[in-house]
Amino acid sequence: MKKYIIALFLGFSAMLQAQNAVSGIVTDNTKQPLIGVSVYVPELHKGTITDASGKYTLKNLPNGTLKLRFEYVGYASQNQAIDKLQKTNTLNIQMITSTFEMDEVIVSTAFSKIQSQNVMKVEHASMRDLEKKGTATLIEGLATIPGVSQVSTGTSIGKPVIRGLSGNRVLVYSQGVRIENQQFGDEHGLGLNGAGVESVEVIKGPASLLYGSDALGGVLYFNPEKFAEAHTLKADFSQKLFSNTLGSNSSLGVKTSTENWKFLARGSYNTHSDYQISGGDRVTNSRYNETDFKTGIGYSNAAFSTVLRYNFNKLDLGIPEEGIAEQSKSKNTIFPRQGVDNHLLSWNSVIYLKNSKLDVDLGYIANDRSEFEDSNEAILQMKLKTFNYDAKYYLPKIGNLESIFGIQGMHQTNTNFGEEYLIPDASTNDFGVFGTANYEWKSNVIQGGLRFDNRKITTIAHGIAGEEGSFESIDKSFDSFNASLGYKTNLADNLTMRLNVASGFRAPNLAELSSNGVHEGTNRYEIGNSDLKTEQNLQTDLNLEYGNTHFEFFVNGFYNHINNYIYTSPTGTQLEDNDVFEYIQNNAKLYGGEVGLHFHPHPLDWLHYETSFETVTGKKQNGEYLPLIPANNWNNTIRTEFKIKNWFEEGFATLNVNTTFNQDNVSGFETSSNGYTLMNLGFGGKVKWGKTAFNVNLNGNNLFDKKYIAHLSRLKNDGIPNIGRNIVLGVNFNL
Repeated sequence: MKKYIIALFLGFSAMLQAQNAVSGIVTDNTKQPLIGVSVYVPELHKGTITDASGKYTLKNLPNGTLKLRFEYVGYASQNQAIDKLQKTNTLNIQMITSTFEMDEVIVSTAFSKIQSQNVMKVEHASMRDLEKKGTATLIEGLATIPGVSQVSTGTSIGKPVIRGLSGNRVLVYSQGVRIENQQFGDEHGLGLNGAGVESVEVIKGPASLLYGSDALGGVLYFNPEKFAEAHTLKADFSQKLFSNTLGSNSSLGVKTSTENWKFLARGSYNTHSDYQISGGDRVTNSRYNETDFKTGIGYSNAAFSTVLRYNFNKLDLGIPEEGIAEQSKSKNTIFPRQGVDNHLLSWNSVIYLKNSKLDVDLGYIANDRSEFEDSNEAILQMKLKTFNYDAKYYLPKIGNLESIFGIQGMHQTNTNFGEEYLIPDASTNDFGVFGTANYEWKSNVIQGGLRFDNRKITTIAHGIAGEEGSFESIDKSFDSFNASLGYKTNLADNLTMRLNVASGFRAPNLAELSSNGVHEGTNRYEIGNSDLKTEQNLQTDLNLEYGNTHFEFFVNGFYNHINNYIYTSPTGTQLEDNDVFEYIQNNAKLYGGEVGLHFHPHPLDWLHYETSFETVTGKKQNGEYLPLIPANNWNNTIRTEFKIKNWFEEGFATLNVNTTFNQDNVSGFETSSNGYTLMNLGFGGKVKWGKTAFNVNLNGNNLFDKKYIAHLSRLKNDGIPNIGRNIVLGVNFNL
């Protein structure tokens, strides 16, 4: 069957002939050939692996500059650029053993540099590394990255927080497209599943230059799963089991590629019962079910590359309004509950010209969000449809100067179908134009850019003026100019400094402009303000990094000043038996950072110690604290690596101690939170049994069943603790 499928794909591309080709031999530091090294061209979504002699060949390559990435377990990744491709090119690579993390290519920034060459410090984490931590959801894994935390509702709903900013102030990208899913609500999760995701990149700070409105606080950029190497057919199956929620997460994927064509598909299903707190009680109706399907098809030759991807995500979420009530192990949600269907269609095309290229991303998102109070008829239903476009022209390189000119835009409509209206029917139109340049000499890099954006929001009047659920029509336009400037240099051998100054902006969202009613997620009556102005910030970042063979150290500091920061404030009155909150503005500031080290002592090559500390403080202009600021956190991990004969490889064992401190710096309507320490254990590796090989992970999270309430838990006001002890078993088979 495998031969027939590959032959079918070959039939489509048989008429094509290679224009440019690259070949070579990959060896280790003793000049012995390495078998199975991954050789990948990211922008072509194309790759191969080295054969028994360490040889590789890539054909049908475009003219101009091309970047190749070489990866192999236990060795430092290498990124090599060929400036002027010829008909035939030879590139031999000698891999160097490495005990630290690989130097990854950063896709979320303008010029796709490797981290060591990048002007901006960007956190990169592979899904494989996050899976080793045994977290139940994608957002739980992200919250283990320094500087990232989450606003959570039990185990089912989590929203990312980057250095104290969340909601519409953090932009999320998947498949090269900005995710739009009514993210203004705290009870609205990401709507993304980690299956079929290769890695995530976190920009901590303003990224409006590249992404426009809503990137004021940072960006989460999810890189999709890679296609298979040329002339291969691969299939895999993974299964996770969770003791606390009696949960299960299953995923099945298949992918194949020829020299030009590539295809993949992956389906996953996630189901959980109510989560259990310390002591054995379950939080009623915190159960949820998730279905996710991803597929993609691509084609590339010497002239262009194009990839079409589709993602369907369906969520059935219980809303835990009653706290600890009826005890059940059922996975069927009861009322009240949410139902969310999300369709994401993306199309990326790169056209290669003589010395330049055009990169175009088109995206369409259909988000259908419903809430059910006591029957299967939705009391609230919102359909959000979004079309995104993003075109970047990479100008010909002039010496050491690289430059990009681009336009971005969005057309969005929100339509209500339920009896209740949370926000009005509305349309949003964005348009932005920008230019950025990167100049590199010796160990120095300077990068800067300018951008202009316009956002136009139009709403439709609804209901009787003055009554709950009524909205007046709004026709608003918001403009913003933004700039960024960054500098990277090596102060000494192995010591790197990065200094960045950037501005960002965020136009008010529909809820802030027009709310008029009880917000069930917060149990309060919210009143919008149509006179709100654009949030505008200026942030300064300083990053210092030192690294040698056995020691790495980093320190990140930031200061973020925000004009016209939007937040809710109590009025002291009540409507519909709920406290009334209105949206107002005030200037604000946030400051703090992260510090950490990774120690790998010689000659104990199997031992690693990692520690990091993160802190952020947020204040209004009048000196009061901002709401939803995460508590200080200190994270320590001891990790060992080992191999047992020929049947257990890539083995690891981890001991993690995570300490969250008291949070006493709270806003007027928040309460303080006590600190807590959680202990987590992990064990795993690759098991070889004859011709069968599979990866296994075994994790114990909150091992001592600590009873605690996180400061950013939305169940905190009801006194409901977070999840207790959770044992997670995961296996992954290559079929």
